[in-house]
Order: sequence, then C-alpha cells, then structure tokens
Amino acid sequence: MPRKPRISPIGLPQHIIQRGNNRQACFTSKQDFIAYSGWLKDYSQKFDVEIHAWVFMTNHVHLLCTPQKTDAISQMMQSLGRQYVRYFNFTNKRSETLWEGRFKSCLVQTEEYLMQLYRYIELNPVRANMVNDPAKYEWSSYQINALGKVSQLCTPHHIYLSMHQQPQARQASYRALFKHHLDSKIIDDIRQATNKGMAIGITNFKTK
Repeated sequence: MPRKPRISPIGLPQHIIQRGNNRQACFTSKQDFIAYSGWLKDYSQKFDVEIHAWVFMTNHVHLLCTPQKTDAISQMMQSLGRQYVRYFNFTNKRSETLWEGRFKSCLVQTEEYLMQLYRYIELNPVRANMVNDPAKYEWSSYQINALGKVSQLCTPHHIYLSMHQQPQARQASYRALFKHHLDSKIIDDIRQATNKGMAIGITNFKTK
C-alpha cells in the first residue's frame, strides 16, 4: 500500500514525533542527547526549518517546527536520522534498526492550538513521571521558553513572542500556562492527529 504524501505548507507549524523501533531506547547517555541536539541545530539551519519547542525522551523525540522551504522538514529529518543512526550504531557497536519507520507529523493551527502544543511537548517528562516540574528536565525547550536560557536551536514563534513585549514578562506569562495540566481531550486530539498524519485545529482549518 503506497504511503500518503506529506502535506507540508511553507510557514505552517508542524508537530513531529519520531520513536525508537519497538519503543527501544534511542538515547542512552548524556553524549547522545548532546549529539542529537547539535545535529538538529545544524540540519534545521541547513534546510531552513524553525524549531520552536522540543523534548528528547529516552525512546522518542517531539518537535514543534515551521518549514520555510518546500520539503524542508522531510529533508531535515532524513538527514538528521541517518547521521544519528550512524553515530549511535558506531558508539554502541550495533547494526540494528533504530527508528520506528518514518516520523509522524500533524499540521497545527496557530491561533487555537500552537501554545497547547508547546505545553504538550514540554510536559512530556512530567506525564512520564520523570520529573514533577518541566524546568527540571534538561532535554527540552522549557528552560529556554520559560526561563530565558539562551539557545541557538530555538526560534521563537510569533505567537509566543506576542505574549508580551518584554522577555521577562513573556516568560512569566508562559510559565503561568503550566500551572495546570493539559486537558485529556487536548492530549487525545494531539496524539490522534499526529499518529494519523492529519491536522489539529478547528473544523474549517482541518477541512482546508
């Protein structure tokens, strides 16, 4: 059965998830996280993809990003995936498949759902009971978006920037979004849209 073609409009954010094959670990050391994040920065810049939010879990990765060129996300993910697999297999003296097929993605309506995706992604370690505060998890964008940590990987989305003109006030407003957990329906909607390669947003947006 042929694969569905990806719809990847320039300038429209996407939620990306890539899992380890059979849910196996794809990060086993601090150096693995450092290597992956470094290559993500390099390839996002090479293919002109803006990275707004991310979390690197033990056996999967979430990204919120916006392509600025045609096929930019696919090119970035393919190059990143191949580079990291070569590194991981060499480091661990293995030759097995690392990733669970091609990455999954969904288009995101900015006005209604973008900030929900920020929260969904950065709250992953909390939902997984790895930490009780997203600020305590090193391998996500929360410390950048909420606390002002400097990062060459992160490009703030204009919706995020519109929260406040002053960075410290903006970060405070952003932190306030995390005082409550996401509604379970929002979580289900995000997961279903991403797994099915659909769009998340109001009906008119999804139909378009």
